Amino acid sequence: MNFPELIQSVFDDTLGPGQSLSLFRPELTLCATMIAILLARMILPRWKTSGFYLVLLGLTLALAFVFPWRWFAEGALPGQEIFTGLLAADRFSVALRGLLLLFTLLFVTFTQIAGRWAPEDGAEFFVLLLGAVLGMCLMVSANHVIVVLLGMEMASLPCYVLAGWQRDRRVSSEAALKYAVFGAAAAGILLFGMSLLAGALGSVHLPTMGRRLAELLQAGVDPAQLTALILGGLMVTVGVAFKLAAFPFHFWIPDVFEGATAEVAAFISVASKAAALGLLVRLAGAFVGVPDARQFLVVLVSLLAAVTCTFGNLAAYGQNNLKRLLAYSTIAHAGYMMMPVAAMIALAGGQGSPDAPLSEAQKAVAALLVYLGIYLFMNLAAFAGVAFMRNVAHSEDLRDYAGLVHSSPGFTVCMAIVMFSLLGIPPLSGFTAKWTIFLALVSAKLWTLLAIGVLNTVLSLFYYLRVVKVMTLDAPPADRAAPRIPLTSAAGAYFAMLTVPVVALFFLWGGLSRWADAAAQALFFTTFGP
Repeated sequence: MNFPELIQSVFDDTLGPGQSLSLFRPELTLCATMIAILLARMILPRWKTSGFYLVLLGLTLALAFVFPWRWFAEGALPGQEIFTGLLAADRFSVALRGLLLLFTLLFVTFTQIAGRWAPEDGAEFFVLLLGAVLGMCLMVSANHVIVVLLGMEMASLPCYVLAGWQRDRRVSSEAALKYAVFGAAAAGILLFGMSLLAGALGSVHLPTMGRRLAELLQAGVDPAQLTALILGGLMVTVGVAFKLAAFPFHFWIPDVFEGATAEVAAFISVASKAAALGLLVRLAGAFVGVPDARQFLVVLVSLLAAVTCTFGNLAAYGQNNLKRLLAYSTIAHAGYMMMPVAAMIALAGGQGSPDAPLSEAQKAVAALLVYLGIYLFMNLAAFAGVAFMRNVAHSEDLRDYAGLVHSSPGFTVCMAIVMFSLLGIPPLSGFTAKWTIFLALVSAKLWTLLAIGVLNTVLSLFYYLRVVKVMTLDAPPADRAAPRIPLTSAAGAYFAMLTVPVVALFFLWGGLSRWADAAAQALFFTTFGP
């Protein structure tokens, strides 16, 4: 193909029948919103809240573009590659991008109610936020090594800045520096690992890399190539595990969460984890068709999941700072969410079809999506409660929550609901989330991992219950007035609104489950299909 033909091919793929540009409209909307916010800051400097209204409009439009319902209609096409194979446009990417945008829409409303930043800083904050979300959308759609690296860096760099947003606090600057240094090291390891895999397999297109690996192992691989493949795979695992805060690459998250505001910690806890899990499924999906690689990945992901959730739950004991406690809770939940990925890898390997019933591997991915959909509300609600209490009590120490039930009974009930849902007991949606992933482990016959998951649920009972016990049974301190957050206030009403789906999704999770099934089915046909 000569140069003019190459240009014409790219033009046809972008604007022609391939419609790559039209399928990229959510990300283009985010870019346009960032530009609009900066222009509003220049043209209307006295309109301090312009950034908030523009970001609400932009996120609403992006959500509308993400969810053309034809993706989930009966007999809809499973998906396609866009931009000459750089990105995958399928129902899996649609589902995760939708979750990310929905979370961001709720999150910006939360930041506006919490009112942590001066209005004149809003434009910069929202631009950094949307830039991170744009990178995360690329991560979950990545079909190419370059997009994997680009998406991860676009998602990470704004988060480094957001972690140190409180420039007048030493602990905040320390958190940002620690996050940036460790993040840069993890990115370098990921890049080196990707280069080893690309060099050994002769491709940077993820599905092609999977096929090349199968051909290479079938034909026989020499020791040097095998060493490069194993080393590259482990390095890529390090990079993704850092984004997931999986043990032993979790060490940054408690200090970063403590130094950052509760709002930024909520964003990193939910959005960053969702994007990293989507990327993990993409990367694993490219190689699970190779039996030897599948066995290696099952052991690796299962080990990471087991150790991560165990460490997170044990380390949460004795934490008095609520943000540090929720940081370790986030680590534990990252371990839980890796369990269905291990089940998916163990069960994968067959051909998929858009008309065939869901395979067990597809059900494992659907279980992950159900968990993510519920985790979004649980964790955002938990950090929102911490932020709102910080505003009235000027403290994030658990001991200052003592006797809260007497001054703010409605807020206490909502906080207890969130804690029990994070624990995973009925009749709350956290139980539904854990039940779906445990069923996936049963299907994959990963009995040891299932036992560890159940045991960790019991272990987590004590520190979640401790939060409820302090709020309801401990006597309030005598040296200060009891903090009050009435449910009739903006903060109280928002917190109660987040609590509603935490309860409702236990009873009405069928729609979420069908949506997750459709997304998983399309992913696997795209990955394994002809």
